[in-house]
Amino acid sequence: MEVGCRGMSEVIALNQFRQPAGKPSATDRAIFFDRREFSLILNLYSRMVGRGEWRDYAIGHDKESCSFAVFRRSADGALYRIVKTPKLARRQGAFAILGQGGRILRRGRELAVLLRYFEPPRQNALL
Repeated sequence: MEVGCRGMSEVIALNQFRQPAGKPSATDRAIFFDRREFSLILNLYSRMVGRGEWRDYAIGHDKESCSFAVFRRSADGALYRIVKTPKLARRQGAFAILGQGGRILRRGRELAVLLRYFEPPRQNALL
C-alpha cells in the first residue's frame, strides 16, 4: 500500500502502528490492587457503610497507580481516595490516603496499617 498525501488528510498504513502480538510488557500493564489489598479495602468500606458514613465508591487505574475513592453522596466529590503507586514503594511507601482536594493525609508501606486512619480513636475508660 502506498502512503501519500491528499490535501488536508494523510493516508497511512496501519501496520506501521500495530503493537506486536503477545503479552504486554511490565511497563504497559495497568496497576491494580491485589486480592488481599482489595479485601482489606472492601472490609473497611462495608464497616463505614454500616456506620452511615460512606455510601458509594469508585475504582480507577492507569499505568502508574490505582485508586479506590469513597463518597458520602454520589453527587459530591470523593471524601477520600486510597491510592496505590508501586513506583513510590521504596521511597515513601506504595499506599496513600488522599483527602478532598488531593491533599495527602497518610502515606505508608503497609495498607493494613494505613487503613487504621479510618478507625475511631479509642477512649480510655476510667473505672
